[in-house]
This record gives sequence, C-alpha cells and structure tokens, in this order.
Amino acid sequence: MNIVRALLLTGVALMVALPAGAQSFGNAMAIGADEVFVGEPEHEMRPGLAYVFRKGADGTWAEVQALEASDGTPGDRFGMQVAADGGVLLVSATRSHGGRGGVYVFRKTGGMWTEAGTLALETGSPADSLGSGLAVSGEWIMVSSITRNQGRGTVFVFRRDGNRWIQHSQLTPADLEAEDRFGYHIALEGDRALVAAPLSGSMQGAVYSYRYDAAGDAWSETGRLDTPELAEGTRFGMGLGMADGVAVVGAPGFAGAQGAAFAYEVGDEGELPARSATLLPLEAEDRGQFGVSVAVSANSAWIGAPGAAGFRGRVFSYERDAETGEWTSAQKLGVEGLDRGAFFAAGVVTAGGIAVGSAPGDDYGAGTAFVFERDRGHWGDGVKIVSTPVGMDAITGNQVDCSDEGEAAAFGCQEVDLLSFLPVQEMGANRGVETNDVWGWTDPVTGQEIAIVGMTDQTTFVDVSNPYAPVYLGRLPMTPGANGAVWRDMKVYSDHVFVVSDGAGAHGMQVFDLTRLRGLDGSAPVTFEMDALYDRINSAHNIVINEETGFAYAVGSSAGGDTCGGGLHMIDIRDPGNPTFAGCFADATTGRQRTGYSHDAQCIVYRGPDADYQGHEICFGANETALSIADVTDKENPVAVSTASYPNVAYTHQGWISEDHAWFYMDDELDEMGGNVEFTRTLVWDISDLDDPILAKEHLSDNRAIDHNLYVVGNVMYQSNYVSGLRVLDISDPGNPVNVGYFDTVPYGEDEPVFNGSWSNFPFFESGIVVVTSGKEGLFLVRYRGSNLVP
Repeated sequence: MNIVRALLLTGVALMVALPAGAQSFGNAMAIGADEVFVGEPEHEMRPGLAYVFRKGADGTWAEVQALEASDGTPGDRFGMQVAADGGVLLVSATRSHGGRGGVYVFRKTGGMWTEAGTLALETGSPADSLGSGLAVSGEWIMVSSITRNQGRGTVFVFRRDGNRWIQHSQLTPADLEAEDRFGYHIALEGDRALVAAPLSGSMQGAVYSYRYDAAGDAWSETGRLDTPELAEGTRFGMGLGMADGVAVVGAPGFAGAQGAAFAYEVGDEGELPARSATLLPLEAEDRGQFGVSVAVSANSAWIGAPGAAGFRGRVFSYERDAETGEWTSAQKLGVEGLDRGAFFAAGVVTAGGIAVGSAPGDDYGAGTAFVFERDRGHWGDGVKIVSTPVGMDAITGNQVDCSDEGEAAAFGCQEVDLLSFLPVQEMGANRGVETNDVWGWTDPVTGQEIAIVGMTDQTTFVDVSNPYAPVYLGRLPMTPGANGAVWRDMKVYSDHVFVVSDGAGAHGMQVFDLTRLRGLDGSAPVTFEMDALYDRINSAHNIVINEETGFAYAVGSSAGGDTCGGGLHMIDIRDPGNPTFAGCFADATTGRQRTGYSHDAQCIVYRGPDADYQGHEICFGANETALSIADVTDKENPVAVSTASYPNVAYTHQGWISEDHAWFYMDDELDEMGGNVEFTRTLVWDISDLDDPILAKEHLSDNRAIDHNLYVVGNVMYQSNYVSGLRVLDISDPGNPVNVGYFDTVPYGEDEPVFNGSWSNFPFFESGIVVVTSGKEGLFLVRYRGSNLVP
C-alpha cells in the first residue's frame, strides 16, 4: 500500500467552497462522446434542465441543447443526477411524479437527444425522491432513493430489454440504520458495483461492494470496503468513482475535514476490492474537504477539495502506473478569478481526456462548470460553461387589474393591481444576481420618481414616473474590493443615496448624487462611480437616516471598522459628500451576543403622546432579542430609554412607527420558520409611554410565510413577506390591524416559511404606487386600490 501526496505541478490559482445541498448549475455532470452534460435542477419558476455542451470547430464549448422532461413541472428537480453510457443519457428528477421521483431516458437521434422513456417504481410514495444516485453501464442501470425506509436508502436495479428498461431487483443491506443514506453515490462498471452510505454510523460512512452472478441472475453483496479506523464525521463514500478495475473513495471529513481518498483494486474475481493506496492533498487545510468529489478514468483520478483555499477550492489529478499499480504523480488545478465561496470541484467527472469541475457557488450561487482537456500528459486551463439565465418576461404597457378570481397575469392578488414588472435580467443584473432592498427618490426639480433597487452586487436606478413603462437608467456597482452579498440597503437624504452592504467585506458606505440621473432616458444605461465613500465601517446590515436632522445610523456593522457593537454607528451627513463620524450607541442588554446589535432601526424627531420626549431624536431598534428605544439627541451622550421583549422571540427584525408616533409595528423574521408561531406574526406596540412600551397585540396572518420589511403610510401598512409577496393591512384601528389586500410576487409553490420572494417595498411616492422587490423575480410596480394613483 502506498501513500501519495499531490505534487504541485502548476501555478494555477484555485478558488471555491461547498454549500450543503446545492442544486445549481453543475449539481450533476457526465461526459459522453465529445459532449458534456450538466444538470441544473434548482428551477422554482420552471422545470429543471439538463444541458448538452459540445466543442465547436473554433475550440470553444457551447450549449447545443437544453433538455427537460416532457411532463416537467416547476420544482421537479430534473437534472438532480445525470449519467451517460454509449447512446443512452439518463436524467433524474427527484421531485417529479408527486415526489416519488423518476429517471428520464434520452437517446440520440439525428445528432440531438430526445426523450425515449421513463424509469419509475412499480410502487412508491411521495417521500421516495427516486434518482438521488444514478449510474449506467452497458445493460444495467442503478438508481437510488436515499430517503426510503427512514433514510436507510435503497438502490433499484434496471436491466435493458431491447429498447426498454425493466426493473430487475433492489439492493438494501441488512445492517442499514435510519439516515445512513445508502445510494448517495453509485459506481457501476460491467458486473461490479459500489454503493456509498456516507452517513452510516455516526457519519463515519461505508461503501458496499456488489457483483452480478449470471448463474443466479442476481446482484450479490460481497461486503463493505476495508477502511482504516474512521472517526465520526469522516463521511467515507461522499466521493466515489470506479473505472478500468480501479475504485477511489473520498472521505472529506478525515483528519479534521482535511480529507483523504482511498484507492482500491477491484479485480476480476468476486472477491472484495482490495485497498491499495491512500491519496492525500499536498497542503493540509482544515475544512479543505478533500474527497468530497471523486472521478476515475483510465488510470487517473480527479479528487476535489472545494473547501480549500478559503472556500475557493481546488482539484487534484492523480496518475496511476497501470503495470505497477502505483500512484506516481499528481497535478493541482484550479480556476483564476473565482470569489470565496464559489466551491470549485464540489463535483468532478472525467473521461477520454476531458474533465469537468463544477463550482456551485459561482455566479452568486447560480453555479458554473469548467471543462479541462488533457494535452501531452498535462491538463490545460479550465474553460467556463454556464447555462442561459431563465427568468420571467417583463410586463409593461398596460395595467393588469386584479380579477374577481384573484389573479393579475399569473400572480395571485386581492385589491392590488399590477402596473408593470421588470425581471432582474432587465435591470443590468449579472447571472445569479437577485434583488433585495428598495428605496425611492423624487427629483425636486423634474418630479421624476426613481426606484433605487438593491441587488447582490450593485444598486440599480429605475425611472418609475410612468409606472406602466419603467425605465432602467443605470447601476452603481459595489465598492471595489468588496464582495457580492445577499444584503444591500439604501436610504436617501438631500438628493443623495447612501448604500451599505452586509457580508460584503470592506464595502463601507457609498454616497451617490442622485441628480446625476437627470436627463437620462434609459437608451444607454450608465455604469456610475460613487461620489464619496465613508470607510469607518466595512460591512453593515442596514443604513438608517433621519432626513429631518441629517444624521445616518449604520446598524449591524461587522468585519472591521468602528462596529459600535453592531448598534448605532452615528454619522453626520448634513454635508452629504463628506460624511463624518458622530458617535456610537448600543444597548448591551439586547442582541444575541448582548452587544446591542441592531438589525434595523427607525430614527425620528419624536412628536408622539409622551410629553417627556417631545422634539427629541428617538431611535427604535429591532435588536435581535428585543425592541430597543434610545434617545440620540445628544450624539456624544445617547441614552437608553427602554427595552421590551415579547413571547416566543426568535429574531427581532424590523419595524415602522405610525404617523402619530403612538404605535410601533414590528416583525420577527424567524418565528414562523422556527415554529414559534403558526402563522405570519406582526407585533403591535403601544408606545404612548416610551419608558414602558406595551405589546398590545400579536396579529396573525392567514399563511405561514416569513415577514420581512414593513412600512406605514397613513392608515395602511405594507408588508413584504417573502413567498407570500406584498401584504396590505388596514390600521385605521391601530391596535387591531386587518388584512385587506395582497399581491403574491412568487407565482409558484406554497406560502411556506422560506427565504424566497419579496424582500422589501417602498410605498412613499406621492403618486401612490408601491415598488416591490422580489429576489429571483425582479421589480413589481403595484397599486393598492385603497390608495390613489396620480394619472
């Protein structure tokens, strides 16, 4: 038995990391004759897809087909696994057929792949998710359901009969326990099969060996593969490959998640494959996860370490001497220019001098893949392949009324009409980019109404003066050196927008003069540079502005700079182009870490019923664990006024004050997801006495969606509640909100407590329109019938 460490033969930089359960482009891959197949199962708006790429005469790899199931439905997870052998291509769809799953068979006709049949179980249940693992070799297909029998898992064997595939048998080891996930990976070659159960034991993992006995017409278990002593969490079998009588098994949790892989000689007889070598990466990196992915072909093996290099990832190609059986050399490969968290080599395949590595975190989670070709014993640089972004079509030109049946176009609604819709891709967004926050600005000179739309890596400006024909004007990219992130927040003061981003590294607070948008008609959208950068913060979750006083408050600051414990980082913006630090405030009795961390806040000049604070500048903070009220009139000596908690706290998120300053409406972002409450909950606070805020009511909606950002205009509250979209509540009786309307921005799936859909809304334009962002979908312009739209 020999131990091989990877030898550094190239200087290529490597970058990526592994999101659990990623189902983006590159989730599954296979190689055929001069073709590469890539699955993309994560399509909530439409059925999943599997793409076919071929190399053209000019040497570039290009998409030639996008396959989908003939009976596909949104969320079917078509493309979860792909496998190819000869003229057969298999694509699994684990949530098709009511959750039972299935495998679609494609054959090549006239140079194109066409659907030729489906593999399904004779009996099954909605929890089966058939197609979790998939392999084909000659006349055999093996396909697994890793959820069957309380997660023990089962492999179903199909055999070719002419042009049909007939269910032959099933494999289920007797020693399986619940949640072992037998069938997570399957390696199949001729009459030999290896099946992984990487969560077996306490996630030590196991791989079972099988051989087909022609005399008995049965696949027989020959035992478990021999391993060294495995610690809990080793996950032996998480990566698995076999070809030409050689098998390699990955164990990414080995040695503190540095990872390892083990090679086996399969042999021609029926004996158990013999362990022959241990393969290790050159650099020992904690959480490198070497062995998450494995592919074997013609005495070579590709082993991925997607957690290496700061979760940028790398892959090692090993070579084996066919005569001696020794593993003799290795080459380290990667991709330049990937961001942290792109997860290159989360999946790998190799065959016939071609190899492909996936990067499921690249392009902000949309996923990419890279094709490598071998020349004179060495692998060249990877060539990027991607899918074409799939989104909804724009809706412009005419208002779409909410019908009596509760629908406007494809969107569910009540008392809210659709004025127009711009999908993400029509607002200057790169692949994988989603919307998040939104704010607005009205030009005091021209009267133009401008929507300021936050996105993963930029701020976008859309002229909504004609709400039936919104115009994309341009974009302000994130700060150079920052990284794209889920969170971006903007507020406006004195014709300037102030922009922060959380989880973005050294982003700071951008300042942009909105008057630069005057005269633009959208015919040539502009990429702008910021006018100023405030760098005493790095990342911040939100920016709060009191337009009456000219002070901004960065909250939830992190990753360097003056974080103020995550509380109020106070900034004087009265000279917008020259922001200056004004002080800190944090109530250390609040926040999960008791640092006074504030997730969001609203700061106002108070004119409510409490005479003690008339004319004071008061901030209402949503501080993870409680409502925090502070007097920040004196920036050098801010004072904690009070805090208030409430039943079943999960994550105090955001809120907005009533126009008479007597009530504060607040949401908890995680109470629905955590099961703390059954339905979407809005917390209604009586703040007539700021020293003693009282929870007057917990208003429950009629669905389970997560509530996010809410705002109040007069007697109407507008809530952005993720997958349930925009929700409208009448607060004429402020202590007893009433649901009066909605517009569902996510026209697929159920209103479950998940993080998709409407992030925020801006209902403060004088025209009465409400602009609503919805993550993957885009920007909606709607009108609640209880408000007035200026013609």
